[in-house]
Amino acid sequence: MESLALAFSSGWASGVNAYLVVLVLGIADRVGGLAQVPDALGRWDVLGVAALLYSMEFVADKVPYLDSTWDAISTAIRPTVGAVIGILLSGDARTLDQAVLGTVGGGTALLSHLTKAGGRLAINSSPEPVSNVLASITEDVAVLAVVWFAIEHPRAAAAISAVLLAGGLVVLYLVARLVRRGWRRWASRSGPPADGVGAAP
Repeated sequence: MESLALAFSSGWASGVNAYLVVLVLGIADRVGGLAQVPDALGRWDVLGVAALLYSMEFVADKVPYLDSTWDAISTAIRPTVGAVIGILLSGDARTLDQAVLGTVGGGTALLSHLTKAGGRLAINSSPEPVSNVLASITEDVAVLAVVWFAIEHPRAAAAISAVLLAGGLVVLYLVARLVRRGWRRWASRSGPPADGVGAAP
């Protein structure tokens, strides 16, 4: 259950910022030698690549429209990282356990990634860059806090991740409804004129 909870939390966080998740877990393992964190994440080469990619995402994630392009590129990467972390968390467990944790990590990462990507598309409807920066910083802080908390309290962190995921999906649904309603209003106003209006005499 502890591994399942940690896989869920790290999966949610991976969907938001996969490279930061690898960094937090890897540094925690390197510094504290934690048994619940896979040793593979604490390797220097893994940490180096994760740090490089996180630095690139740190910049790209704060630039309007570039952040959505980065999200599109990351559609396959973030769920994959979540799934790999889930499989690593299973350790030497049976194949079924590996499959379950991999599915939980990857599936949760996919949902949170879609929520983030959809939210960024909505934010990019505003021309100013401040909202992008605030959203990016908030996401990074949330990922750092949830993953760090999950190392010591995996079940509580999983509950927090579930609330954040559900809340994000609800907000995304409401935003999608507003966008669709606005599109219908715009389409109805720009439609063809009524019969007899504007017609030649």
